[in-house]
Amino acid sequence: MGDYAKALGAKLRGIRQQQGLSLHGVEQKSGGRWKAVVVGSYERGDRAVTVQKLAELADFYGVPVAELLPEGRIPSGSEPAAKIVINLERLQQLPADKAGPLARYAAAIQSQRGDYNGKVLSIRNEDLRSLAIIYDMTPGDLSEQLVEWGVLPPEARLSRED
Repeated sequence: MGDYAKALGAKLRGIRQQQGLSLHGVEQKSGGRWKAVVVGSYERGDRAVTVQKLAELADFYGVPVAELLPEGRIPSGSEPAAKIVINLERLQQLPADKAGPLARYAAAIQSQRGDYNGKVLSIRNEDLRSLAIIYDMTPGDLSEQLVEWGVLPPEARLSRED
């Protein structure tokens, strides 16, 4: 097996260990559905795991399938075309009930960076994904909302499916 299978196996092992399970513990907890020898072979990268089996394992562990995939190997397609730059002046003009979580998040980033120019703040794609969770939206829907509020420029839009 190749490097990808080994990286996938390492992710599987990491999730299992985070949950405090041994290979035999997985077999016991699953009522024999997942044999220790099979899960171990997936984790070592000695045996290919089908998409279906990976989805079933993710369900068993209670994590999204994406958490089992190695980093940087699968393009997400959710990267915005432009840099994500928040207009802080516009953000301050919005009602707190709308923009409160975003304003607090931006203030925390400014504090960490020691960046208090007060006009704009560049954030990472991961920050936008975190904010989307806070707002209970997809990153695409949140970027659209932020454009509508005037906090992000139109070119920073993500697709609605993200």
